[in-house]
Amino acid sequence: MPMISWFEREIIQELKPFEGRFETAWRIALICSLAVLVFMTYGIPLVAIGCYLILFVMKPDPAESTLMAIGISVLVSIVVPVLVLLTNLAIDVPLWRMVIIAVSSFLFLFLGAASQLGPAGSILALVVAFIMTLLGNAPFGEVATRGILYAWLMAAVPMGLIIVCNVAFGRSVPRLLQRLVAERLNVVADVLHGQASADDVWTLLRKGNAEADSYMKYVALFHLIPKVRQAQLKAAVTRSYELLIHASQYDSSGTADDETHVAQRGSFDSYAAESAAQCRRLAQAFQAGQYPEPPQQAQNVPLRLQPLTNAIALLYTPVPEGRSAPHSGFFYPDALTNPVYQRFALKTTLAAVIAYTAYTAMDWQDIHTAMITCYVAALGSTGETVHKLTLRILGCLVGAAMGVLSILFLIPLMTSIGQLMLLVFVGILCAGWVSSGSERSAYAGVQIGLAFLLTVLQGFGPDVQMSVALDRIMGILLGNLILYLVFTRIWPISAAQAARARLSAVLERLSWYSGQTHPGPLCSPNQTAQNLAALDAVREQLSRVHFEPHSLRPPREELDLLRKTLKQGEVFGVRMALMQESRGTVAQWERQLTDMRHQLSVQPA
Repeated sequence: MPMISWFEREIIQELKPFEGRFETAWRIALICSLAVLVFMTYGIPLVAIGCYLILFVMKPDPAESTLMAIGISVLVSIVVPVLVLLTNLAIDVPLWRMVIIAVSSFLFLFLGAASQLGPAGSILALVVAFIMTLLGNAPFGEVATRGILYAWLMAAVPMGLIIVCNVAFGRSVPRLLQRLVAERLNVVADVLHGQASADDVWTLLRKGNAEADSYMKYVALFHLIPKVRQAQLKAAVTRSYELLIHASQYDSSGTADDETHVAQRGSFDSYAAESAAQCRRLAQAFQAGQYPEPPQQAQNVPLRLQPLTNAIALLYTPVPEGRSAPHSGFFYPDALTNPVYQRFALKTTLAAVIAYTAYTAMDWQDIHTAMITCYVAALGSTGETVHKLTLRILGCLVGAAMGVLSILFLIPLMTSIGQLMLLVFVGILCAGWVSSGSERSAYAGVQIGLAFLLTVLQGFGPDVQMSVALDRIMGILLGNLILYLVFTRIWPISAAQAARARLSAVLERLSWYSGQTHPGPLCSPNQTAQNLAALDAVREQLSRVHFEPHSLRPPREELDLLRKTLKQGEVFGVRMALMQESRGTVAQWERQLTDMRHQLSVQPA
């Protein structure tokens, strides 16, 4: 049997089916097909960009997708009236258009990088910049105003379709919450039976509760279940994470790794088996969509099993949160002091302006996708950006091939919008399958969809102009080149440097928790979930190092130190969520955390 390469193994792994993947893909394809119908029926331009926004926003998590769609709709509706007022100023003066593009891009990109606004900032910057570029083709103010309103529809229609379709056809979010709890309970049961490894537990621990939190916001916003059930599910999510924390302290044999006070091994094993059976029964009920009654709290339980059995018995009882680490609210604590955010906004704006100037100077409007690329592919570090550019180029080539083959063999046979909708559905179904995968490859699916849409959707019906399709692909490749040159030549930030900054921030938060004196664990399960998810983001950041030029890659010793510190941080994060340690132990933790932060700070920036 022939050996397969690492690259082939990765592709196979990333394309494997999993629960909910096909459902997500066909919903993305359905919404894009409906968007084609609405855009072409009512003569709304830029249908390909509108469908791209659907691909960008739609995630396997329907709650996150819907909430983001609502937020973008509100923000775009606020920004567009301001643009109408600026139209009279910019329509006849190219310099003012350039100023508005540069200022608005910097502002929204900075907000997206330095605050909770996140990716929505890039979308707002793209919408504003794209509207301003269209003013150069408007002969007078009334036409320009109509163009701005069309641009608003370009964003509002896809977001509205996402909201409606997720509410009407989306996966049941309460059931997703129940399945999440069931998955955790099953893993805990497997650990107690010796059928699961520590890696299985840590995989779930590192995911944190961000997904569950977005589910809960969605459930509360649309009142999908009674408030009593909402409170029960919220408590079950937290308690199930608490169970994972305690399960992480057991080895594969099902006994505690430091169990020295149990007189009879058989007694401990019987209690562990009973706890595992309780977890399994609860998981089966949740998986079936029920709300099971937790068992009564057992008596005479071995010391090391008491926290676990307590968490099972208190499944619907909220966990006290304790004091939270200081935070700054909407803006990050270093939003105004850390130059990384301003530099990111400046670099992305510069790349977009260069792209706009280039295709305007060449009078080659069909490569306007160069500017779009600059907004959607830029990320904080050079490694992240190059990784995304790689996915974008690969996806562009695959999507363009799909589009060109469609133009050659399918579109000439089409005579109606319905047939074009069917073509879009099939093409986006493939792209949606890839985009609903892990973060390592998801953006390639988004790019496959965009390149495919840009080639097959050229007007208000089936069109076979090959030159327009190729021009738009050329624009994507040009934008990739500009973005690569800007991000590797001007204020380059290595992935290791970005990971070091994130890691230092998490260690600082852990140090703060270690200085608290309240009774019980130093961190609640939700606080631990936040810390471990942040550390997992550091691990993902370090994986981007190999996409950077050799001049930006740090020495192996520095990477080893970062990985070692990361693992130590995870150990501290879990131990702080266990029963309160002695003050001597906590003081030792504080010294170790201080030493770890000092080691990070002395590394070259």
